[in-house]
Amino acid sequence: MTEPLFILAIVIVTALAFDFTNGFHDTANAMATSIATGAIKPKAAVALSAVLNLVGAFLSIEVALTVSNKVVAIQGANGAPIPELMGTPILTIVFAGLVGGILWNLATWLLGLPSSSSHALFGGLIGAAIASLGFSGVKWDGVVSSIVIPAVAAPIVAALVAAIGTRVIFALVSKVPEERRDSSFRWGQIGSASLVSLAHGTNDAQKTMGVITLALIAYGSWTDLDAIPFWVKAACALAIAGGTYIGGWRVIRTLGKGLVEISSPQGMAAETASAAAILSSSHLGLALSTTHVATGSILGTGLGRKGAVVRWAVAGRMVIAWLITLPAAALVGALCWELSHVISGSAGVGVVFAILVVAAGAMFRHSRKTAITADNVNHEWKGGLAPADEPTARQTVNA
Repeated sequence: MTEPLFILAIVIVTALAFDFTNGFHDTANAMATSIATGAIKPKAAVALSAVLNLVGAFLSIEVALTVSNKVVAIQGANGAPIPELMGTPILTIVFAGLVGGILWNLATWLLGLPSSSSHALFGGLIGAAIASLGFSGVKWDGVVSSIVIPAVAAPIVAALVAAIGTRVIFALVSKVPEERRDSSFRWGQIGSASLVSLAHGTNDAQKTMGVITLALIAYGSWTDLDAIPFWVKAACALAIAGGTYIGGWRVIRTLGKGLVEISSPQGMAAETASAAAILSSSHLGLALSTTHVATGSILGTGLGRKGAVVRWAVAGRMVIAWLITLPAAALVGALCWELSHVISGSAGVGVVFAILVVAAGAMFRHSRKTAITADNVNHEWKGGLAPADEPTARQTVNA
């Protein structure tokens, strides 16, 4: 096996590993509120979300083309790949960026913080590209238009839509008894959550497709800049679906129980707003953070319901994580590229891959000290990630 082929293989494996972490990190975006209100059982929720993510991954490639063409500058003025960047240089950049994204995903999952998997990936790629090629190695216009602007606008728009939707819903059902109201909205909540899962597949699975396609272009085995190989679509769809089925219970708990005390009408409003924003961005090729959208929507339901409890301290920690995601992942991506470059070639890539495996294993073992599972994800929020001994009253009724 030649050195470029070895590195390509490592890149593909690492990309699919990132896709898997994306799946379990972002399950909460679709299903946290439905699980929190008892509309659907936790294990059934992640299974449903996994299937719909799988289907959604085949519905669009616009976001994938954004990732493969609008972040790292591998094309010249004529649109053709730059020959001296093909092969090992770009493959190493992609690999280092993926490692940065994975480590940030795992770290925030460990803390139960719903940070953006998308921004972790882009941050890693940007950091590795700057370390390797300088600031000219990044397509800053594409980063600003397709990543930064949506990152700022999407959660604000989602929060406003969800707040208005929540206020309208409660105005319409103000005279309906709470128990009957919640029961009626549960089916709508499951339907809207399913739409978010489908939308997540059309947006987030595409990002890994774009990364693998970028690696294939660099290796020289793919030349069509306007298409994605079918086997890449299938592999990424299966990876994100598998990660979703595992269930990122730590993040699900934070979004479902830690941010807002949520009811079924609020959950339906949040999920409907999220689905609309994500599907629109996928159609436009915007690499949106589904985490930002889902969090903004949930927060919006708290603002839209009179007397709702919003835990602003938790929201503040989330915003801090959002702000540092890009630079933190960029730093890790740059360091990984430097280490790969110092050791040189496949040996350097192998060392960084080994570090990734060891670090991932250490974080997983640490997570077992305060394990969050389908059995305790809905237990009462006591000010921290660790669950109380008993579930909330709503969960007891609907179990």
